[in-house]
Amino acid sequence: MGGLLEYILSHEDSFRRNRLPSLYSDFAIQKTTNPDGYAVNVSAWEKALINAARKGQVVTSGNGSGGRKRDHLVLKVDENLLRELESPEWGKPVALGCVFDEAMQKRSMLPLQVYLSSASSLGASRWRMIDPSALSPWKVVEWGWRQLTGFLVGWEGSLSSTTVREQQLVLVDNLKDAANRVVQKATAQASSPLDRIYAKEQFCEEFATVLDSAAELSDADFDVLLVYLSRDSKAIVYDGQTIKFHTKDDQTPLTQQDKTIASLKILISRLTQQVARLERRVAELDADARAALQKKNRISALSALRSKKLAERAQQHRSDTLAQLEQVYLQIEQAADQVQIVRAMEASADVLRSLRKQTGGVERVEDVVEELRAEMSQVDEVGAILAGVGDTTGPSAIDEDEIDEELRALETAEKRAAEEREAEATRKRLAELDALEYERKAKEIERKEQQQRAEAQAVEEALSESMGKLSRVSLGDDHGSGDSKKNHETTEFAQ
Repeated sequence: MGGLLEYILSHEDSFRRNRLPSLYSDFAIQKTTNPDGYAVNVSAWEKALINAARKGQVVTSGNGSGGRKRDHLVLKVDENLLRELESPEWGKPVALGCVFDEAMQKRSMLPLQVYLSSASSLGASRWRMIDPSALSPWKVVEWGWRQLTGFLVGWEGSLSSTTVREQQLVLVDNLKDAANRVVQKATAQASSPLDRIYAKEQFCEEFATVLDSAAELSDADFDVLLVYLSRDSKAIVYDGQTIKFHTKDDQTPLTQQDKTIASLKILISRLTQQVARLERRVAELDADARAALQKKNRISALSALRSKKLAERAQQHRSDTLAQLEQVYLQIEQAADQVQIVRAMEASADVLRSLRKQTGGVERVEDVVEELRAEMSQVDEVGAILAGVGDTTGPSAIDEDEIDEELRALETAEKRAAEEREAEATRKRLAELDALEYERKAKEIERKEQQQRAEAQAVEEALSESMGKLSRVSLGDDHGSGDSKKNHETTEFAQ
């Protein structure tokens, strides 16, 4: 059992053990007898192969099993793929042909050469998959029949869907996923216009692990990816060697300046790698010379030192050249930034010019201001007139002295009420103070009484203790005199 099948069995829920007999059987006949079962089997195989390819698990005869490059976007259908999928119990899958047929009909898989040679975008509604290898005099009838449904696949040998012919298929879902990731990564890294320009070699190095960190995209993957990015998604402009990512504000084609910048970047990258390699070489030769001296081998030590000196000279020369190129690149980057700044300033000037034109110039603004002032003055005059409508001097005029007298009466009443309120508040505060003083005195009297009771109790306890001691002393004296008397009587009897 191949590693591909092991990966599928451990990662795909559709490949449970009880499903394997159906998946490895010739389920093509179920297309009419059991359409649901047929669709489930086709979908399971299609999903399994696409997911395995996305993770770099499809090892074909073209990329080998030991290299880091694996096909992620292109599936090579050949005998090696069938061997990788062969089960010890169920053998090789019989109906893979119809799986690829159905996938191509719904355009989830496309023939590689058809995709690369097509002039229309993948998103075009009239896009058709016509495999040129299938156009032979012997297949005119088949071509005509399939063209009625808008699809043509050239099967070798027979029209059976279970027949698998060698071909390379583009995995559309993986292709779109990789393209989106590339665009996101390039956009995030682009801090200047020069960062959007790549040589093809640098592009392949930068985005080799965009889908899987453990396996790099293959050369066929990058060919398909660049076609999709340039033709289908319009994210880049690409001439076969130089790549430039588009932005919302920059949709310009490639220029000679872009190609020169890409060449400069790849040259800097190569010189950086050479300098690093020479640094490692110098360190290795220095270690060899020291080891030879420890072994008393002067000839080997001198040879290692000569080689070290040559490597140091080459390293110095390349380091100087790299420094010059980096200086040139920095100058170009600065000039490109200046171009962007100038363009932004020009656009800002155009905006200001347009806005100024909308204002009509200084004279028009002055006229507008004067008109505004005049209108405001007229509004003030109208307001003053309206404010004087109620001012009369006739018999119905209000007596101002009477109003003043009423106001003074109100002020006197208000003052008297305020004094009464203040007096009432003072009385309440005094009453509260008296209550607090009474409570304090009561607590003080209670505290003294408690203290007197405690002192009296202490005196009583002390007196009781003294009386007890006296009682015990008296009892002791009585017992002592009785013993003396008994002793005296005993003495007399003895005599």
